[in-house]
Amino acid sequence: MDTSSIFGVLIAVGGIIAGLLFEGGSIGQILQPTAALIVFGGTMGAVLLQYPLKTVVAAFRKLARVFTAPHKANTSYIRQLIDYAYKARRGGVVSLDAELEGIRDPFLRQALMLAVDGTEPAELRRIMQVALNSSAEADDRLPAVFESAGGFSPTIGILGAVLGLIQVMQHLDNITEVGRGIAVAFVATIYGVGAANLFFLPAAGKLRLRHQEEHQRHEMILEGVISILEGMNPRMLEIKLNGFFVPSGKQPERDIHQRAA
Repeated sequence: MDTSSIFGVLIAVGGIIAGLLFEGGSIGQILQPTAALIVFGGTMGAVLLQYPLKTVVAAFRKLARVFTAPHKANTSYIRQLIDYAYKARRGGVVSLDAELEGIRDPFLRQALMLAVDGTEPAELRRIMQVALNSSAEADDRLPAVFESAGGFSPTIGILGAVLGLIQVMQHLDNITEVGRGIAVAFVATIYGVGAANLFFLPAAGKLRLRHQEEHQRHEMILEGVISILEGMNPRMLEIKLNGFFVPSGKQPERDIHQRAA
C-alpha cells in the first residue's frame, strides 16, 4: 500500500472534520444526500460527455494505483536484467528463451523475445519505442479524466447551492426554515470544492506520477535488453541501469569517480 496516499486522505479529511467539530458543528450538518447526488451525478455526467465510456472505465480501474505501490521495485528489475546478462554471456542470447515463460511484465517479455529471435539492436529499439510511445499517450488520457472531474465539480457544487437557494426563496415567510435552508444549500459547494481538491486533482497527480515511473522503468528495461543483445559486461550494465534511478541532486557513482580522477 502507498502510505503517502492513505495518510494524505486521512489527514485532509480528518483535519476538516476536526475543524468543524471544534467550531461547534456536527458531521450531520454536511451529510446531505441531495447535495451529493447533484455534485457527483452532475460531475460524472459531464465527464462522460467529454470522454468515451471506455476511457472513463479504464481511469477508474487504474484508480487503485493511487493507493498501491508498484508490486515490483526497480531494483528487482535491475537484478533480473543483470541475471539475464550473465546467462547470455555464458550461453548466448538464445539461452534466454527458457526465461520468457516466467516473465510477468509484458514489456520486458516482448523486448526479450525480440532479442532472442535475433532482432538487430537498432530495429528492436524502434519497435519497442513505438509501443512505449503508444502506451504513454494512452496513459496520459487516464489522469486527464480526474483532472476534468476536478474542474467540473466545484462549478456543479455552485449550481447545487443555487438550486438550494431557489428552494429557500420559496419559504421567506419562515425565517427559521430560511436559515436552515441556506446552510443546506452551501453543502453542495463544500462537496464540489472538497471533491476536487481533496480527491480528483490529487488522484490525477498521483496517477500521472505512477505512469511517469512506469515509463521510466520501461525505458530502463529497453536499454537493458539492448545492452544484453550488444554483449555489454554485466557489471557495466548494472552501473548503467542504476543511473536511471539516481535521486535528484545526487550524481551516479561513475560520474563522481570520473570527476575525482
